[in-house]
Amino acid sequence: MFQYYLCFKPFGTISQFSPEGNHPTLADLNFEFPKDVYSVGRLDTDSEGLLLLTNDNHLKTKLLDPKKHYKKIYWVQVEGDVNDDAIHNLQNGVEISIKGKKYLTKKAAVRKLSESEYQLLPERNPPIRFRKNIPTTWIEIILTEGKNRQVRRMTAKVNHPTLRLVRWGIENYTLANYTIGEVKQLTQFKL
Repeated sequence: MFQYYLCFKPFGTISQFSPEGNHPTLADLNFEFPKDVYSVGRLDTDSEGLLLLTNDNHLKTKLLDPKKHYKKIYWVQVEGDVNDDAIHNLQNGVEISIKGKKYLTKKAAVRKLSESEYQLLPERNPPIRFRKNIPTTWIEIILTEGKNRQVRRMTAKVNHPTLRLVRWGIENYTLANYTIGEVKQLTQFKL
């Protein structure tokens, strides 16, 4: 029987069950996962957010297929005051380096988040570095691709380094009403 779980992966946790270095793993969450369940895709150790775990290999294959273009929604706190030019560049694709080769990112939906939106996120532990004389901006980036550290490379390219990166959603599933480290079981995962 297929099983589906969504969790809010904490900052500093690796997206796997087996230990690596001194980082906590998904096995350290306060939840007993079945042995045949694995994460679909990854979030870097220094990224947080929505992670899908399942034993449905057909779904895993569909979600990871680059030709399928499933939405991944990221809420990103960046350094500086993001202007319309930076938003426009992110929307239309920026050139980043992937494994030493130039890559033009696909078009993305990008907008500034309102304070009432990003305040839905719990505080990160540890908190991001705070510099009184440098403002920060929260933006939403919706991607249909997933290159290694893509969001961080994209924001750096438009001179707004990422301070905090949270995957807010996958398709129609979001972190609304989740606490950090929380796991919820679903009866199904609809695309």
